[in-house]
Amino acid sequence: MLEAALWWNCGVSKMSENSADMSEIVKFEPKGRSSTYNAPVEEAGHSIIAKIQKAAELANENCDRAMRLAHKLAMELRAAEDRINQLETAVELFRDRAVRAEHWLQTIHKEIEEKLIAPRLAFRPEQKPLA
Repeated sequence: MLEAALWWNCGVSKMSENSADMSEIVKFEPKGRSSTYNAPVEEAGHSIIAKIQKAAELANENCDRAMRLAHKLAMELRAAEDRINQLETAVELFRDRAVRAEHWLQTIHKEIEEKLIAPRLAFRPEQKPLA
């Protein structure tokens, strides 16, 4: 029975069979008193562990939220870069068209000067100013 008490850690020790002196027996504080004495320590320990777990959960949630936001922003950035590339391509196309149009305008202006205005001035009698 004493061995069972030791196994359950009740504060009882097995006496040796040779020991007859009762003065060597060490009395332990009853389990009830030690647990009430340790209750604030236990409560504080459990409270600290609970707060650490809550902090870890919040940190994981924040990390997950940050990762989702980073992924979303990366996708938006990629879409914006694609749009920029499309717009740059369009700008280059319109620049080329503008250069070609300007060239054609110069060609048309030259043709008008040579074919319409110059012959008309050559065959027209000189007019005197009205004033």
